[in-house]
Amino acid sequence: MGIRLAIVDDHPLVQAGLRQLLASSVNIILEAVYSNGKELLSGLEQSAPDVLLLDIQLPDYNGDELARMIRQRYPQVRLLALTNVDTSAYVKKMVQAGCLGYLLKNVDRDTLVEAIETVFNGNQFIAPSLKEDLLQDMLEGKRKAKHAPTLTRREKEILQLIAKEHTSQEIADTLFLSPNTVENHRRQLLFKLDARNMAGLIKKAVDFGLLT
Repeated sequence: MGIRLAIVDDHPLVQAGLRQLLASSVNIILEAVYSNGKELLSGLEQSAPDVLLLDIQLPDYNGDELARMIRQRYPQVRLLALTNVDTSAYVKKMVQAGCLGYLLKNVDRDTLVEAIETVFNGNQFIAPSLKEDLLQDMLEGKRKAKHAPTLTRREKEILQLIAKEHTSQEIADTLFLSPNTVENHRRQLLFKLDARNMAGLIKKAVDFGLLT
């Protein structure tokens, strides 16, 4: 039995190109093609495929929003993102939303088939041209995390409120502290993050991944 595939993409030329690429593949059965998220969600109620090729920029849904909905409603469907966006940030965003794979629309037939088969088997597939950028981002993130200063729970709370532009008095009221205590924490945060002012503090906090 072959791999049952569905595609959602709002560009007819992309749909036609994918049909052509998959026409000679005996192992992949293209069951449905949808043009937007609404059509897709309606179609999935009738029949859910094994693998879904998901355009991440549809006219009615964001790709990560749609991916999360599908993962929640149809956890058995393997999601393979399809896009022209070749940045590692989008890869991470879609993987976090539940996609097992990430492909670019200029994909060749062999890579497309390999990606579909890989995610069908429950494994991750990232477009080869994006792997190096993704690896560098991961290494950079680990480097920053490794050198990030250690903050106390209270310092983290105050840092989050500073990032939201709360004044010392507002922070004091929120956390039931005195304004002097908040000011002491501010100075300690500046020292720990080696920042000269609040703008520098926020920048350093973002660089270290301390703000979520």
